[in-house]
Amino acid sequence: MERAVTVISGSTFFCSVLVFQLILLRVAANTEGDALNALKTNLADPNNILQSWDATLVNPCTWFHVTCNSENSVTRVDLGNANLSGQLVSQLGQLPNLQYLELYSNNISGRIPEELGNLTNLVSLDLYLNRLTGTIPPTLGRLSKLRFLRLNNNSLTGTIPMTLTGIMSLQVLDLSNNNLTGDIPVNGSFSLFTPISFQNNKLNTPPVSPPPPIVPNPPAASTGNNATGAIAGGVAAGAALLFAAPAIALAYWRRRKPQDHFFDVPAEEDPEVHLGQLKRFSLRELQVATDAFSNKNILGRGGFGKVYKGRLADGSLVAVKRLKEERTQGGELQFQTEVEMISMAVHRNLLRLRGFCMTPTERLLVYPYMANGSVASCLRERPDSQAPLAWPERKRIALGSARGLAYLHDHCDPKIIHRDVKAANILLDEEFEAVVGDFGLAKLMDYKDTHVTTAVRGTIGHIAPEYLSTGKSSEKTDVFGYGVMLLELITGQRAFDLARLANDDDVMLLDWVKGLLKDKKLETLVDADLQGNYIDEEVEQLIQVALLCTQSSPMERPKMSEVVRMLEGDGLAEKWEEWQKEEMFRQEFTHPHYPNANWIVDSASHIPPDELSGPR
Repeated sequence: MERAVTVISGSTFFCSVLVFQLILLRVAANTEGDALNALKTNLADPNNILQSWDATLVNPCTWFHVTCNSENSVTRVDLGNANLSGQLVSQLGQLPNLQYLELYSNNISGRIPEELGNLTNLVSLDLYLNRLTGTIPPTLGRLSKLRFLRLNNNSLTGTIPMTLTGIMSLQVLDLSNNNLTGDIPVNGSFSLFTPISFQNNKLNTPPVSPPPPIVPNPPAASTGNNATGAIAGGVAAGAALLFAAPAIALAYWRRRKPQDHFFDVPAEEDPEVHLGQLKRFSLRELQVATDAFSNKNILGRGGFGKVYKGRLADGSLVAVKRLKEERTQGGELQFQTEVEMISMAVHRNLLRLRGFCMTPTERLLVYPYMANGSVASCLRERPDSQAPLAWPERKRIALGSARGLAYLHDHCDPKIIHRDVKAANILLDEEFEAVVGDFGLAKLMDYKDTHVTTAVRGTIGHIAPEYLSTGKSSEKTDVFGYGVMLLELITGQRAFDLARLANDDDVMLLDWVKGLLKDKKLETLVDADLQGNYIDEEVEQLIQVALLCTQSSPMERPKMSEVVRMLEGDGLAEKWEEWQKEEMFRQEFTHPHYPNANWIVDSASHIPPDELSGPR
């Protein structure tokens, strides 16, 4: 009897603990939901972006534009460029695990809540391009993990809080185009940033550092030591000459011998191209880092040149891209301009440019090293010991890369067109987060004529038909390449593969997928490495997005910002239904005797095969 009572008591205690934990989780989730609902209540939302923010739900993790971790705690709020107006609320400080607060490009007014300083896990705070007033809260100095702080293009006043200089993790700072006054701090993390981060304010120019003090010559030695000094000097000079003779002979021989090595220039920093943490490397530094560009350090080859793995003097690993274009006189200024443009594009899903090197014969770009390689290598070149990309990881890669491209198109001035979007150019960081690489390089390589594209840049299978036929690129050519990249993610196959001919299949991945969809063979096109571990509905939705992106007419393709919203679950069903109706009408008008498939209509059936597929 006592044992039974003990068992019952233990079970009751366990259930009580479980219920208590559930209550705590629900309370925490409700607290975060209440905080975001307070924000919604305080904002005007003419486009109904916040329509899914239902306060009656248990937690906000099912709301659009909100991302949560595995414990249903909010980690990201993405409301950039949403045409919102109103004011921020102090309750935002009640999101303890928030890492990204993206509220840029709206019409938000009022002050920045000092409670944002409670968000100690915050990595990125983007409030730029709003109508914020008041001072910058000194409490932001408590954000020890903050890497991106952009408050530019508002109407902020007052001085820059000195507490911000203590955020040693800060990589990107932009306080420009406000009404800030006082001195610009130059200590701590602010020593990394140049006047560009503070321009168009009413700030005082920091004083120029004084020259180093002149050290006086030591007093002359006593007369008694003069003879000893002269003898020692003569011996030293003779020894130096003896050891220098071989070096002089070697230098003379090397001067006579024809050289095919690199030419270098002094590694002094140019203030016009030293932005934030962007560094100008000397060629010698990069030669040492890559073991003189040894073939064993080659990470990859592409249309822009070779990429080498390197280790800098501080021990950090980098990827050095050695551009392979013939250099012409006068290209240095254009190269610097384009490097500036690339360096200013900073986003969680964009590969950050760390530095560059420019000599009369060399152009090199230095990026952080991505240990997990590219999406293409993880799909098709992974070792047997490495697990394949799981379906949730592929979905996250699709969304992350879309966010990166949307930033290039909508938030860079001038906008950056990638022109070679493919799985090989989507890199993966330590957390397998998608990072778009090689953006800006197409324009960088065409610096000899900045107005006309000298050649079609891209990869067969990813090139949009209008770009292939006219040579004119736009953001919609990137959308097409992104759609093909989605199909790579789903199928694990190459965009162009002659091996498919062996099975009488299309060599173009897009054509092959459309053929399988017409035959209703969805399971055949999904990557076999997934071993059935995916959700059919989610695969279909991703395919729908891919097909919307790869329509033959660029005008009918969605913008990347629309793609982001569709991937977040906002508007895909309506867009797909509208597109299906239009395509069925086209099919009936063009080919009335052909029956239509229920699931998919071939949007490119009226395009000549050579134009659809590109060069074969």
